[in-house]
Amino acid sequence: MTIRVMLVDDQVLLRTGFRMVLAAQPDMEVVAEAGDGVEALQVLRSTAVDVILMDVRMPKLDGVETTRRICAEPDAPKVLILTTFDLDEYAFSGLKAGASGFMLKDVPPGELLTAIRAVHSGDAVVAPSTTRRLLDRFAPMLPSAGKEPQHKELERLTEREREVMVLVAQGLSNGEIAARLVLSEATVKTHVGRILTKLGLRDRVQVVVLAYETGLVRAGGHG
Repeated sequence: MTIRVMLVDDQVLLRTGFRMVLAAQPDMEVVAEAGDGVEALQVLRSTAVDVILMDVRMPKLDGVETTRRICAEPDAPKVLILTTFDLDEYAFSGLKAGASGFMLKDVPPGELLTAIRAVHSGDAVVAPSTTRRLLDRFAPMLPSAGKEPQHKELERLTEREREVMVLVAQGLSNGEIAARLVLSEATVKTHVGRILTKLGLRDRVQVVVLAYETGLVRAGGHG
């Protein structure tokens, strides 16, 4: 199955470089490109796309607002934010807008390809430690930071699911969570799936963001 990729960046040279890397892959095809968010939204009306590589700083419509509009649609493609800086408020805003992760623009080609495949399969692609550092930095900006959990949907979770959610937010993998809670990895995966379904979230990145927003996890990574 070929992964249909769209490149959205105002730098033609950068798009060309990414296209060359992706074109060499048997399981990927660049089906569309755009130089800004407005053009990207227009192209998506007539082109089927699985994964979007999205720049954040663009003219007309930036990547964050473009991501928000794309992810609000049913069966939306997955969005992978491309950023110049590791700890960037745009990356944080992109995750909140619905992106499945973010990568640095100078990421090695192999890591970019792995990220695209991971996003396509439904996984989060930011390293949990990076996500956590990003959220630790911007946690004070969150409306509920420092308060008791306020999200009513959290009440739908079982005690075990809340435990799993906290550990996901702290950056643990399914294997690490399984070891911590003395469960099988398959059971942890089931719990994570139920958390996503009950809370209406797309992936683990959004679990982390919500855990911080609601105060379930404090800055510093502690629940």
